[in-house]
Order: sequence, then C-alpha cells, then structure tokens
Amino acid sequence: MIADRAWERVRGLCNHQLTRSASWLAIGQGANFFLQAACFLLLARLLGVTSYGIFAGVFALVNTVTPYSPLGSAMLFMRYVSMDRSMARLHWGNTIMTIVGVSIVLCGVVSWIGSILVGPSRIEMIIVLVLANCVMSQITLCASTVFITLGHPRSAAANRLLSNLSRFIALVIMALVLKRATAFQWSLGVLFSSTIGAVITLVWVRSVIGPMRFDLRCTRRHLWEGIGFSVAGSTESVYNDFDKVMLSHYGMNAAAGIYTMAYRVVDFATTPLGALVAATMPRLFLMSKEGFTVVARRCARLTGVGFALGIGSALFTLAASPWVLRVVGHGFGDALLAIRWLCWLPAIRALHQMMGSALTATGFQNYRTGAQATVGVANVALNFWLIPTHGWLGAAWATLASDGLLVVLNVALVLLQMHRSRRLITAAAIVVVNEVEIA
Repeated sequence: MIADRAWERVRGLCNHQLTRSASWLAIGQGANFFLQAACFLLLARLLGVTSYGIFAGVFALVNTVTPYSPLGSAMLFMRYVSMDRSMARLHWGNTIMTIVGVSIVLCGVVSWIGSILVGPSRIEMIIVLVLANCVMSQITLCASTVFITLGHPRSAAANRLLSNLSRFIALVIMALVLKRATAFQWSLGVLFSSTIGAVITLVWVRSVIGPMRFDLRCTRRHLWEGIGFSVAGSTESVYNDFDKVMLSHYGMNAAAGIYTMAYRVVDFATTPLGALVAATMPRLFLMSKEGFTVVARRCARLTGVGFALGIGSALFTLAASPWVLRVVGHGFGDALLAIRWLCWLPAIRALHQMMGSALTATGFQNYRTGAQATVGVANVALNFWLIPTHGWLGAAWATLASDGLLVVLNVALVLLQMHRSRRLITAAAIVVVNEVEIA
C-alpha cells in the first residue's frame, strides 16, 4: 500500500506541467552545458591564459550593461502574455524595437566607460561585443522567454541550444584555421555566430506567433516597469561580472583568466537551478492572483528543491574540476583553488533566486531591484578593497559575501510582505464583520 502511494506520487510529479517544463529546459541546458564546456575548453586552448583574461575582462564589462538593452521586455512579455496571449505579437515587436534602439545608446556609453576601465585599445572589441551581446544574443534569449510563456518548453530548450551551437561551430573553425587567436579575433567570432543565431530565431518566432507588431504607446506605458526588470538584471551582472573587469583594470590579466575559468565551471553547475527558475516563473505570475502568501509558500517549497540541487552541483563540481583543468592546460592550474571557493554559489543562489522570484511575480520587483542594487554597491566596494591586495581570491570572497547578503535581504523582504499581506487580510475581515453587524 505504501509502495503504491509512493509510486502514484512519483507518477503525479512526473506528469506535472512544471516538472515537464523544467525537465525540457534542463535537458536543453544540459545539452548547452556540454556545448559550453566544449567551447570553454577549446577557447582556453585557443587564446591562452592571458588573452583569455583580456577577453573575459571586456566581455564582463559589456555584460554589466547587456540586461539594459531589452529594458525588461522579456519579463514584460511573460507577465502580460501569460494573461492574454493575443498580445504576443505586439510585445515581441516592441521587444525587438527596444533592443535595437537601446543598444545604439549603450554602444557609446560602454565605449566611453571601457576606455577608462580597460583602456582605449579595447574600444573596438567593446563595440563588437556590444553588437553581439546586447543585440544578437538578447534577441535569442528573449525568444526563449516567448517559447516558455506560450507553453513550448522544447522550443525554448532548442532555441537556447542554437546560440551555443553556432558559437561552438565558429570556435572549431577558428581553432582549425588559426590554431592560436587573439581576444579581438574571438570577439568577431562571437558576433558572427550570434548573428546567425538571431536571424534563425526571428524566423522561428514568426512561424509560431506570426509577424511582429509595434506600439510605442504600449512601450511608454510599461517603460518604468521594464526598467525595473532591467536594473535588476544589471545589478545582478555587476556582482557577477564586475570583479573580472576590476582584475583587468589592475592589469591582472592572467588572474582574470584563472578566475573566469573557475567562475565558468561554477556557472555550468548552476544549470539545473536555472531550469527550475525559468520553468516556475510563468506559473508564479498566474498564481499571483491568489495573493502574495500563496506565491511565497510555493517559492519556499521550491527553495528546498533548488538548495538540494545546489549542494549536489557543488559536490559534482569538486569531483570533476581536476579533470577539467587537466584538459585546458597547466596555465589554469590555480583555478582549482578558486573553484573550491566558488562551488557553493549554486546552493546560495537557490535561496535568493527563489525568494526573489516571489517578489517579481507579485509586482514587488522594485523591492527585489533595491536589494540587488544594494548588493551591487557592496560588491563593487569589496572588489576595490580586496582585489588590489588579494587578486582573484579577493574577488571570490567578494562574490560569496555579496550572494550571502542577497539571501538575507530577499528573505527579509518576503517575510515583510507576508506580514503586510496578513495584516491586510485581517483588516478586510474586520471591516466585513463590522458591516454585517451594522446590517
């Protein structure tokens, strides 16, 4: 009897829509994992530790502003199309229009900032990577949100695979032709492969939802909400990538290569958590109609699942990392120690991402953005303090401290909103009782 109940529960879990969606996304991200791992190993050998560090510094600088190019359009699409699918073509068209327009502005801003942080000799690389990351890659990334929102997790998984597959092919061609490449040459490879992925994606999305539409009034109406989403993404990029920029700023290009290598290994280990969060968000937006407490409790249950995935990822990373570093070469040997520090990030991120998802889904994105902005400022301060004296080790300490602080802030915000929600419900109940007694 107990065995039958357990089997029925397992079957119910496997047939659950969230499980199926998360599974497809995890399969796609798992395939991406192997593609990214192959790219990561080939790129390390193609560039060498110093050129890899140079590329990592400039790439990280561009990544800090990349979330601004769509101005939160992907999350706006998910939020409003989840409730009214007839708006899909309009929000998709506005997404593309926003990405192109904002990226033109970002190109000038990042070039100016980059000339100060990483040197004027890197401006050409910055421009190339802005086009690749802020325009082409964002089109592909936003399209994955379109497929997830419309209930096509397999298409979302395949679309994410497309981007990495095109980069892998470009990298293989460069490795065969050039043997050894510069950071700028690989930047051109990133632009070329990202463009191919974006073109295929545009055709693919059109076949699903039809031709895109544009409406500037709709864009203006949701502008500040979208900015809130993009600021949240940018602040997250700051405490994820600014340390690599700072290592390049201080001329520690080899250290930047070592640290980025370790960070990439840990990013790969975060793949299952990313699939869980991506599959959960559309359902949380729908559940938000039932109130904050319902959404928060759902996220609390999923936090345990995410934390278990994070611990498992950490243990797997510790076991597999020595083999990875043997493949990339002895120049990255010190990355093993960095991995041992950073491997716990997936478990920490499970805590703050699921709690943050409760805030995003219920219209409290501004609170989450405020927490992330606070952590971003703290991370920058810690990097300025620790990196000059401790190099990449200081960057690792700053990252762990920043993610830990975000856990505390997001949990506190969720508890605060739950308390307020209960008070409102109690107050409403008292009003109803009084009205009944008067009647």
